[in-house]
Amino acid sequence: MTLKDGTRLDADVYRPAAPGPYPVLLQRQAYSRRIACSICYAHPAWYASHGYIVVVQDVRGRGTSEGTFRPGETEIEDGAESVEWAARLDGANGDVGMYGFSYQAYDQLLAAAGDCPSLKALAPAMGPWNPAHWAYENGALQMKHMIGWGIQITAEAARRAGDDEAFSVLQAAGSYLPFNGPVAAMPQLLQTYRHYSHVMDWLETPVDSPYWDRISPVTHVDAIRARHLPMLFVGGWFDPFLPATVESFRALATSSEDTRLIVGPWIHFPWTRKVGSVDFGPEAQRNVDIDHIRFFDRVLKGAPSEAEHQRIELFDMGLKTWRRYQDLPNNTQALFLGGTGRTSMDPQDGSLSPRQSPDDHVEHIVHDPWRPAPTTGGYYGVPTGPVDRRFTDERGDVLTFTTQALETSIEIVGEPAVELDVSCDRPSFDLSCILSVVTSDDRVFQISSGYAHYRKARAGRYQLKLATTCATLKKGERLRLSIAGADYPAYPVNPGTGEDPVMTPKTHAVVTTIAVHHGPSRASLLRLPVGPGSDIGSDRYWAGS
Repeated sequence: MTLKDGTRLDADVYRPAAPGPYPVLLQRQAYSRRIACSICYAHPAWYASHGYIVVVQDVRGRGTSEGTFRPGETEIEDGAESVEWAARLDGANGDVGMYGFSYQAYDQLLAAAGDCPSLKALAPAMGPWNPAHWAYENGALQMKHMIGWGIQITAEAARRAGDDEAFSVLQAAGSYLPFNGPVAAMPQLLQTYRHYSHVMDWLETPVDSPYWDRISPVTHVDAIRARHLPMLFVGGWFDPFLPATVESFRALATSSEDTRLIVGPWIHFPWTRKVGSVDFGPEAQRNVDIDHIRFFDRVLKGAPSEAEHQRIELFDMGLKTWRRYQDLPNNTQALFLGGTGRTSMDPQDGSLSPRQSPDDHVEHIVHDPWRPAPTTGGYYGVPTGPVDRRFTDERGDVLTFTTQALETSIEIVGEPAVELDVSCDRPSFDLSCILSVVTSDDRVFQISSGYAHYRKARAGRYQLKLATTCATLKKGERLRLSIAGADYPAYPVNPGTGEDPVMTPKTHAVVTTIAVHHGPSRASLLRLPVGPGSDIGSDRYWAGS
């Protein structure tokens, strides 16, 4: 097709064998239309065999489409034009649904803000919602994510330009991310080839810049809601876009009665039962393609709806089964941090209890930029997902607070949050908070996390929301909160000087001591989301109570 500004966009079109008319499924690809998200979806031919014309299009500046790729900057107009073009294809009935994950989810949400009356449904999976939070988490650059993705995007632009040398160097760097320069978040390689992509511009754009609003679906949320589009959101507990998936579902859930959310125990891709070092069982091997067909059959073909349905399906990582909810639970109860001042030395010293300790104490994190606390599992570890993090928790720069063993199971579902009373001896610091289950044989597996950069340190209370989770802890298991001053290389090391970690040379970084206070006068606590009817303050939940 040719856009109004004269730019040519290329697409592959897959058709059912029998004559139509048929609704259209459109996927707008940033990684080559021939890939077509087949790393986690069935091939487009499979979708076509279920009675859809399937269009997979290279977005502007990608694949063989003309133009320059600048994420989000033209996707509203380009997406709307592409929807209307697809609706007019031979054999089409005029109705278009969009699907795809990651960037292909982001451009769906932007297209919905445009002038495209033929768009009838969206199925965005694991994609951005607010691009400022795509690049930053609570003020901290998501460094490993941005650099890894940036190298991939830049390499593809070099390939399109026929620059064999640049492509080969960038491709090699994709396997061993170049954090070894003077400024970890500013690799020389990306500076050398900055003319090929947006990446350096993004790295140089602060989190509070109005630029992010210009490319954000959040800016157009009212317009998207007004369309009343049915939507199917898909997320993963170990996907970096999990917070964005939940946030976008919450923002748009009232748009249509047929807006749904599925969150499995998956990383960004693939969506399989084995994640990290945990096998989540056969139910985790969900047929998400059938979920899509059933959704599109309902909203584009008028197939009957299920007699009764709950619109949210969350995979319980403890019971290894799916749980259904009408709304995301919002019931939290407090667990207080306790210890004698040695929780960084002894993982058994720190406690997490529904009862406040009678004495005030303080725990110290000595964050040494020479050996920052490492990324372990989660969104950005190697491997990604739940892995045994005992060795990380046993480091002297990680505080651990652990409950007693459970006497009976407890359902954790929702968004945990920590409230910490903190002081620091430097102008700035970071906090990494990891929530884990400690198994009966003492293995430690992450179930939620949160990270924040505090540029202007002050003594007082700090609140940090962790990612939504769903995990039933069973009898004999324990819950642990781990706190550190770094999570490297997922995020850049905070130099401690008040300078921007994204721009500051490593030589500026100083040793930083973070004090976490707890006790009756300076309480620090975890607000734990629990299922209906749970009362974690009851003695019946805890051994030794």
